[in-house]
Amino acid sequence: GLRQPGSALKPITYAQAFREGYTPASIIMDVETKFPGGTGEKDYAPKNYDLKWRGPVQLRYALANSINMSAVKTGARIGVEDMLGLSYDMGLTTLEPTKENMARFGLSVTLGGGEVRLMELTQAYGVFATSGIKQDPVAILKVADQKGKTMYEYKKSPGKRVLAEEISFLITSILSDNASRREVFGERSLLVVPGKTAFVKTGTTDDKRDNWTVGGTKKRVVGVWV
Repeated sequence: GLRQPGSALKPITYAQAFREGYTPASIIMDVETKFPGGTGEKDYAPKNYDLKWRGPVQLRYALANSINMSAVKTGARIGVEDMLGLSYDMGLTTLEPTKENMARFGLSVTLGGGEVRLMELTQAYGVFATSGIKQDPVAILKVADQKGKTMYEYKKSPGKRVLAEEISFLITSILSDNASRREVFGERSLLVVPGKTAFVKTGTTDDKRDNWTVGGTKKRVVGVWV
């Protein structure tokens, strides 16, 4: 089904920002801001999940703590089209930067204002896990007959590079750093997997209808929607 991903889409926004020269140390202002809505439209005034403003924030902490305003401002700086382009390259077919999507999506898309499929969002996070290589999802690994003769067996492909290795590293580093997200998620976050270095991001829509957790390690990626 098509569901709004909430903040689970933010890592792609920041990945595109890093492609365009920003770094995890780049500063962005987390202050109340209104974005012009265009002719006949209301201004867009996003709020943070905890309704707090933090002033100057490094992008590392903005992503780790899932600060909405910082993500929207970052999306505004890099441009919605570039963000959608990377999303599509990573496997999110519903976010292709077509003329129709560009007319439908605005700055809220980085907060999950566009619908995605669970399989495709998990596939996109797989790009981070594989250091930038996109792999197509596979359901059937092997088929054998009643005598055990192999009729078909999946052979792993080299995949397609869609993101630089160093940018994938930055995203997984931020999303696996419990110290960076402790301001919002606390010292003993349930996102920590003991004994593993796991990168993970949550997402929640405004009405709490769609709730996501997506992430993993270098060998496993898991996506959950409730």
